[in-house]
Amino acid sequence: MCGLAGILRIHDPSSSESNGPIPHHLDAIPEAWLDVLDDSITHRGPDGQGRFRDRATREDGLVVDVAFVHRRLSIIDHAGGHQPMVHDGQRLRPDLTYQPGETPKLASEIEPDKPLVAVVFNGCIYNHRELRAELEALGHRFETDHSDTEVLVRGWEQWDVDLHQRLDGMFAVLGWRRRDEMYLFMRDRFGEKPLWGGVERSTLTRIESSSAAGIERIIFGVGQPGRPLELPQIQDGTVDDIGSVDCVFPGKVMQTRNRGSDFKEYNHVVAASRNTAVQVGQLHLLVERGITSRLEADVPLGVFLSGGIDSALIAAIAKRHRPDVKTFTVRMPEGAFDESEEAAETAAHIGTDHHTLDCDLSSPTGPADDLVMLIEQLGLPFGDSSLLPTYWVSKAAREHVKVALSGDGGDELFGGYRRHTINPILNRWRRLLRLIPTRLLDRRTPGTRSEYLARLATAARFSGYTELLAIFQTPDLRRLLPSIDSGTVGDDTFRPIEDPLRHDFEHYLPDDLLRKTDTASMAVALEVRAPFLARELVEAALRTPLDVLMPNGQRKGLLKRIAREYLPEHIVDRPKRGFAIPIGDWFRSDFGGLRTLLYDHLESTEPFPGLPEAGVEIEMSFVKQMLREHDAAGERSISPWRGRDHSQRLFMLLVLSIWSKWLAGLNRSPPAERGV
Repeated sequence: MCGLAGILRIHDPSSSESNGPIPHHLDAIPEAWLDVLDDSITHRGPDGQGRFRDRATREDGLVVDVAFVHRRLSIIDHAGGHQPMVHDGQRLRPDLTYQPGETPKLASEIEPDKPLVAVVFNGCIYNHRELRAELEALGHRFETDHSDTEVLVRGWEQWDVDLHQRLDGMFAVLGWRRRDEMYLFMRDRFGEKPLWGGVERSTLTRIESSSAAGIERIIFGVGQPGRPLELPQIQDGTVDDIGSVDCVFPGKVMQTRNRGSDFKEYNHVVAASRNTAVQVGQLHLLVERGITSRLEADVPLGVFLSGGIDSALIAAIAKRHRPDVKTFTVRMPEGAFDESEEAAETAAHIGTDHHTLDCDLSSPTGPADDLVMLIEQLGLPFGDSSLLPTYWVSKAAREHVKVALSGDGGDELFGGYRRHTINPILNRWRRLLRLIPTRLLDRRTPGTRSEYLARLATAARFSGYTELLAIFQTPDLRRLLPSIDSGTVGDDTFRPIEDPLRHDFEHYLPDDLLRKTDTASMAVALEVRAPFLARELVEAALRTPLDVLMPNGQRKGLLKRIAREYLPEHIVDRPKRGFAIPIGDWFRSDFGGLRTLLYDHLESTEPFPGLPEAGVEIEMSFVKQMLREHDAAGERSISPWRGRDHSQRLFMLLVLSIWSKWLAGLNRSPPAERGV
């Protein structure tokens, strides 16, 4: 588990692009750019660091410069896993890498004739031992004891980009192969590990990184913004495209050569229809295999334990295979959102070494400071407020372990959300539901039956299931962005979704939940693994009919049959609570300075700098109305029609303001302060 970045520049010495002679390698890719990228991923890897540079001249005369940056969180093979990992065709060459602050080395000046292969890698390959054995049978001789990074180096040499489909793991990988001047980047199928890409337009230089923030600091911070900023995806709290910075899609594999590309994009979900029901015994085996495959670590390992069955099942099986496993729950500051007692009961039944930890919300950082730090570190206006408690859980657990297992993916694969059972009703009765007068419903408290009915009626009037997931449903979004064409903002066409689980697995899981988990955990250098995302388990679940996964509409009915073999009935049948914080109440009470932060941003003279120039005109009168309605919703003595809870909408606007002000500051600060 680490942080990585890579830069590729292909330039023509005979064109005006290079202004005559081939630029020095430090001019082609400035070391200051590597410093910026390194700074943006430092938090991800406290255990090691390294850089690599190389240059090649192609037969067509083009000059290729490549540079890699890496920060390591050492989990597997402490001694052998140094990165960037460079192989010269005969042996590993750590001497061709260098440390930040040292005089940069250019591998082509030291070893001009060797067929170098260099790789930087973030994540964990769970089947690396099986792949190692297969590669050894093909004649490869490994130098490390059990490094999964060396498996990637050898595997790319052996199988080229087809390596991707052999991997069971979470990963983002960058590679350089000198013999054919090939630059590789690839991301795991389900989107567990982040990978962002961008182009610095003045030099046509390609940049990849674990951090969007580092790329943004280079592209926008040097006065070369490429195209203007584009409208962030406000509807579901996720962003995949900010101007010239794009998210590499899950399952994508690309090799770039001669200014073009040679790529394969593997389907990151199973393409087959739901026509092969997994049997309980087979599912049990796949669940157990998925969990045990994620237990290998040369460091202490734990399980995030909530009151639900996903984490409880993981902990129960992990305990049988690794008796020293620890479980962790954080006691939340609000009783209604605290599951620590339920988790402690589950841990006592399983027999784990359990720790109930308290959130440390004191100085030097509190919730407001934590939020600003996380958004600037991520470099995105991420709109899911559960980012904060996920960060606090990770921060507390990191005091005890370096690896934790989570239940991510369980709800999406097995039908854990209320909307999964509501969807058939929405599809069938949408004409009736759209007649409900939402303006007459009490919307003061999120999650209530009345508030949910209003959301359901709005979904029936507009696009359907996707509207249920939206932070800003279409009517609110159009009031927020009145200058945007109505055909661009919102959708008046109802589009029934027959498979809401697959939709959530393809979109909500990678764009929200996994991004949240990675951001929060890697902020404190904690590796989080998701056993439910084992490849074979995912394939089996996505092929199984919905009525088998949720018999008689019971959420997670099939998974619960397995859980009952490990856990008592009352634990298995506990109501789902979710992992959240009362962000709306905190906006009213100023808990942790969040109300002050909210008003300092949204009532400032320029709350969203840069967005108007990009054609995104936010209607501030509607923002101020939301602030008033949200406060009124907390006053129980007033009429329910005067107040409305806007918790998540205000949170989305707050992080959008934090991000846009941070981004605008990149262009306004002197170059020396930007490191470029």
